[in-house]
Amino acid sequence: MKRLLTTVAIATVVASAAACTESKRANQAATFGDQAADITCWTYGTQIFSGRSTGKVEYATSGRISFVDASNERFTTIEGDCRIVYVNRDAEEEEAQSTPPPPPPPPPAEVPGKPMPDA
Repeated sequence: MKRLLTTVAIATVVASAAACTESKRANQAATFGDQAADITCWTYGTQIFSGRSTGKVEYATSGRISFVDASNERFTTIEGDCRIVYVNRDAEEEEAQSTPPPPPPPPPAEVPGKPMPDA
């Protein structure tokens, strides 16, 4: 009976620990999803990386981050002090679509007594 209670207690602890981990992952997925991020990393005050991820950045408890680099489409892992800023792609796309191209320059004005320049 004692052995059964010990087994049940251990199973409960393992299940609750797994649930916390799954909850944390689900929270990150819901919060950041598959958004791109601007990433800048330093080691001992020297910048070692600056770029953008194609999607979600994975965090390890050791301080290591992993992501797919947008510049070369390679899986990248960096260990250092990193600043990660998630980019709102929808806002960038809306801004790009809503900004009209600049108007063409006006034609040269005709000055009396001077010939018009050839275009």
